[in-house]
Amino acid sequence: MWHKFFAVRTVFLVVVALSHALHADVRLPRFFSDHMILQQQTHAAIWGWADAGESIVIKASWGTVASTKAGKDGQWKLFLKTPDPGIGHTLQVKGSNQIQINDVAVGEVWLCAGQSNMGWSVVNSFEAEKESEVDLPQLRIFKSAREHWHEPLTENRDRLSRWKRCDAKSAAETSAVAYYFGKKLHEELKIPVGIIQRAYAGTPIEGWMPWDIQKDDPRTQAHRQRLIDFAERRRRNQGESAEKALATYEKELAEYNAKIDAGQTMKNAFRQLMPPTITRPGKLGHQHPANIFNAMIHPICPYGIRGIVWYQGERNSKDVPQAVHYQSQLIKLIGYYRNSWHKMSNGNVPKDFPFQFTQLPSWNPPQTNPVEGLEASWAANRESMRLANRMVPNTAMAVTIDTGDAIDLHPKNKKPIGIRHAYLALQQTYGRKIPASGPVLRRQIIKGNKVTLEFDSVGSGLVSARAGALDAFAISGKDGKWHWAKAEIKGDNIVVYSTEVTKPVAIRYAWAMNPSRRNLLYNREGFPASPFRTDNEPLFDPEAELVTVLKPDKPKGYKSVDWKRPPMHP
Repeated sequence: MWHKFFAVRTVFLVVVALSHALHADVRLPRFFSDHMILQQQTHAAIWGWADAGESIVIKASWGTVASTKAGKDGQWKLFLKTPDPGIGHTLQVKGSNQIQINDVAVGEVWLCAGQSNMGWSVVNSFEAEKESEVDLPQLRIFKSAREHWHEPLTENRDRLSRWKRCDAKSAAETSAVAYYFGKKLHEELKIPVGIIQRAYAGTPIEGWMPWDIQKDDPRTQAHRQRLIDFAERRRRNQGESAEKALATYEKELAEYNAKIDAGQTMKNAFRQLMPPTITRPGKLGHQHPANIFNAMIHPICPYGIRGIVWYQGERNSKDVPQAVHYQSQLIKLIGYYRNSWHKMSNGNVPKDFPFQFTQLPSWNPPQTNPVEGLEASWAANRESMRLANRMVPNTAMAVTIDTGDAIDLHPKNKKPIGIRHAYLALQQTYGRKIPASGPVLRRQIIKGNKVTLEFDSVGSGLVSARAGALDAFAISGKDGKWHWAKAEIKGDNIVVYSTEVTKPVAIRYAWAMNPSRRNLLYNREGFPASPFRTDNEPLFDPEAELVTVLKPDKPKGYKSVDWKRPPMHP
């Protein structure tokens, strides 16, 4: 029944789209608009709709001209050569009608995607008051509403999203991680920078990939089947159905469009109007595999970008087996994004473009045991990201265990995360000879009752976060029992030992949900080391009972406070 219904609906939508295309002026998606920014020194993809067979010509003020013809379905795409960085450009798009796009910048463009912590705004973060007078017209921001759909979209329903020049108002509503990342790049590179924000709260990584590339994954199959089974129970018990959900959606979408047509932009005094979404049944909801990709990524691919910053993983870390599985999923997502962007851009976006991701911060009560087990699913996810970073070329990981909050799932200390991503880009993408990450374990050497850990990325030296001994290291012998260890900095190495372990086998560092209150390891430039382990023991027993991480109770009147951390000064 499902497949028949969607097949009929797909044919209907195609017929409607064709009828519009056959009687349409030249039109572009909303992110080709005034104040936009194009990736420099490439052939940037520009696309839209027109009458079938209509000739489209785009003239750029820097002297480049590109042309094409709309296909039978009315869609067209061309590639416009872009110059060195600059501002004040215009684009003329001409078919049967003419569109002029003003105040076009050319520079560096980054896509910032993920779930709610990527979307967490500047105004809701610590130090927001410092941005209250910001005015950076060469920093361009495109923030879109949350959307999902059960089929790939060619255009978003959000009619209020647009490119904005960075000022106090646009900065306040922007993702804090994306904003501080883009601002730092702009200040350091001294050229225009663009940030495309695509964030959707509470979404699993399964939703950010097409179904075809993950359909053979047993865990993803099980995730999808649970949604289908739940939807079937709701259909039987509450009468929910796809037909009813879509009918309600179309009614709400018409109401949304009518409000926009009437000039209304705000839902209330604080929230902008957004297009409707469907939460149930599960096949149509935002938890279903591919549904986020269909609406948040597919409509903007292959817009010219330099790279991607990814902040997602909380939704895939409810238990340790799920968090361990995240490694293969992240690798799969990176590979697909790179391959599809490269192919759809005619090779103009490199197939190994930079891909950065945010390692999960600290959350839950502070660590008290040397090593946490099944209750520490976020530690397992951090390991998944660390290993993915090591395995996939041209990736970078921002370590964030010294940020976070013991209670709130949405910590307010986002500024260090954005800046760390910027330093990683400055070093790895733009060739700056600066430290940009914390100490990275190279190997361990066991001699007697002591273990020597050798590190890369030590910068100008290893240091602890504060005065006193490092106290986030754990050591074990052949019995597999973990004990707190003493750790001493010896040049670029750390010597770890314990009187309780005479024949050490392995070391773990900061292996907990929230190791932030320990005296952590940094380099002198202020970048923390990632949690790591030197053993390769399984992190869970497939037969063991799962432990699900729950939100801590929030005390009445609780107010989060930023944590002290060494300043960054590459």
